[in-house]
Amino acid sequence: MSIRVQNLTKQYGQQRAVDQISLTVEPGEIVGFLGPNGAGKSTTMKIATGYLPPTDGTVEVNGYDVRTQSLDVRRSVGYLPEHNPLYVDLYVKEYLRFAGSLHGFGGADLSRRITEMIERVGLGHEQHKRIGQLSKGYRQRVGLAQALLHNPPVLILDEPTTGLDPNQLTEIRQVIRDAGRDKTVLFSTHIMQEVEAVCDRVVIINQGRIVADGSLNELRGSMGEGVVVVAEFEQDLADTDVLSSVVGVERVEPLGRSQYRITAAAGTDLRAAIFRLSADQGLTLVGLRQQENSLESIFKGLTK
Repeated sequence: MSIRVQNLTKQYGQQRAVDQISLTVEPGEIVGFLGPNGAGKSTTMKIATGYLPPTDGTVEVNGYDVRTQSLDVRRSVGYLPEHNPLYVDLYVKEYLRFAGSLHGFGGADLSRRITEMIERVGLGHEQHKRIGQLSKGYRQRVGLAQALLHNPPVLILDEPTTGLDPNQLTEIRQVIRDAGRDKTVLFSTHIMQEVEAVCDRVVIINQGRIVADGSLNELRGSMGEGVVVVAEFEQDLADTDVLSSVVGVERVEPLGRSQYRITAAAGTDLRAAIFRLSADQGLTLVGLRQQENSLESIFKGLTK
């Protein structure tokens, strides 16, 4: 129930789309796969689902080799491609019934699965329409429903939230989180907030090579930038040395209106110490927030 990639390479003529990458996604892990357009994300995902052959290296999905056990890989994977291919003349239930029959489901068992998936991805009000009548966001839901229909141990989702409005995003995030409880999930997106809200781990690929792999906290620490806390008091401080005395503080900068930017080493959390200091010094603390390196800034720093 995992994805294991070792020294994967994909060559198109003179262009090397994927260049000797290695990564592992374990059961119950939700991994965000990020990169600029053309970085090699979709190519890697297509190889892992058996749609493309690798030029070199190995890929195993749920213990099966994509070269020699392609059918077993496809049975193990729920796949939503970047460009969601649907039969627009079919009704939603008709399409899901067709997709389920390809996986060997039928009769009452298939009907039950279809009903569960329609409820799970929020297609209830649209289930009696033709797919061609649906908005882009609801078409994405149909694609997600077919990916989940056969209850695969591995989910590979390429831009699964494209076209969803903010309310739909919240619902689909929860679907992905729920799936991650007992499945291996690898998904790509350009929505950084999506990754921050859903993923256990982030893998960033650029020009065919992996340039970062770790949790958000690990990536923030690897950038070597400090943690910044902005503290606001009811009164101006006569001397900022009182803030500089907190263990771990490297720099204090007045921002005006009784606000101060306090910088500490990466991985430090100053908030509790500043709160205690305020109480000890008789200061009235009216605001305290920690600013962290956003995933977007990390992404730009690694791929520009």
